Amino acid sequence: MEEARLNILVVDDEPDICATLAEILEDEGYNVQTAGSAEAAEVLLRDQMVDLVLLDIWMPGEDGVSLLRRWAEAGLEQPVVMMSGHATIETAVQATKLGAYDFIEKPLSLDKTLLTVTHALESSRLQRENRDLRAQAGWVERPSGESPAIRQFREQLQRVAAVDSWALLLGEPGSGKEVAARYLHRQSRRAQGPFVDLRAAAIARPNVAIELFGNEDHGKLTRGRLEVAHGGTLFIDEIADMDLETQARLFSALQERRIIRVGGTTPVPVDVRVIAGSAQDLALAVQSGQFRSDLYYRLSALPLKVPPLSARSADIPALIEEFVRFYGARDGLAARHFAPETLDVLHHYPWPGNVRELQNLVERLLILAEGPEVSAEEVEGALGLDNRLVLVNSNFDGEDFGGTLKRARERFERAFLEYHLARNDWNIARTAEVVGLERTHLYRKLKNLSIALKGERHAGEDGDEGEG
Repeated sequence: MEEARLNILVVDDEPDICATLAEILEDEGYNVQTAGSAEAAEVLLRDQMVDLVLLDIWMPGEDGVSLLRRWAEAGLEQPVVMMSGHATIETAVQATKLGAYDFIEKPLSLDKTLLTVTHALESSRLQRENRDLRAQAGWVERPSGESPAIRQFREQLQRVAAVDSWALLLGEPGSGKEVAARYLHRQSRRAQGPFVDLRAAAIARPNVAIELFGNEDHGKLTRGRLEVAHGGTLFIDEIADMDLETQARLFSALQERRIIRVGGTTPVPVDVRVIAGSAQDLALAVQSGQFRSDLYYRLSALPLKVPPLSARSADIPALIEEFVRFYGARDGLAARHFAPETLDVLHHYPWPGNVRELQNLVERLLILAEGPEVSAEEVEGALGLDNRLVLVNSNFDGEDFGGTLKRARERFERAFLEYHLARNDWNIARTAEVVGLERTHLYRKLKNLSIALKGERHAGEDGDEGEG
């Protein structure tokens, strides 16, 4: 795919200036539209996306400053560069206060005009990225970790990023579909374009069409996500929550590369790559009549399965480090160390909420800090795990319940480990596998509980007998 060309609108009542600017800017790789009046400019802005406006101040009918004021009141986001050969300093200041990016004097200098256009477009891109970053605080740059599952998934994303086809991300809630979509966008040729997301499940069904396609109502124009994403990527999360009519309209719009706003009649060209996300089985949704087959088959040409956290628990330490750094930078929360025993608890937890649940847990543990180290007990409490011992048919008596909970736990752990060590002939590797601990963690646990290994026990017993 060729990189999307940026669109510039030149508004000037002098045809020679419009023609000259159009020729110069098109030579630089821009798409250029021209308008000779405020009225013509309004029509062009309504019917297509524009990345920058070059606006003359003095025009017959409505002048440029008045037009800019109306645009500012309507919330126009595109940068506007004013042009004039007769403007005063007061006029330039007024235009700047209304939001104009810059002011250039006629006769126009070719170098200054091109430089101003470049700076205005770059400034607009950076502002858009900053808004996006603030809106999406908490997301990470890529699916993190080095487990085989996530490494394979990243490689798949990189291959899919090289083409411009639609893509479908399938995965459990909280598994990281949006992170994957952003990573795919940044690896693609559309990386310099906008990334726009639409959470279909969070929008009332009657409003999804307006959010997607925009709206024209009594002269008031609202641009939809497809227009805003022009030249970039639109991520539609939980696409199956769209009604069938909106699905049909989306499929048609993307096939024809143009949309018609709700309440409008004029087609608007759009160039957007769609990445859809779903936690549902879309094939079953097609069979039940809840999802359109044409849209499904188009999306499923490139289906990607986002691995759940339970399938890549080896990535938990890396994810924790990432979240600790993030909350330290964003909220000033002090870092905490996760002990090996704590990581063991996290490793064996099923994670029904996936990466999102882990992130929320880390945030909670940092906010409600009980010391520089996160203990296994603290994590178990935060996760709501039931740590009560099953005492039916056990040999514990009343005396075993004396002392603190910590001592009771140590007594149980000692008995538990000695039991499994004996059953496995004191083989550390087999015992570690049975009890779900890494070998080094098991050695550390045995040392902390003063449990001697088989060889050490025999040596101690022999020494005692000699001394006796």
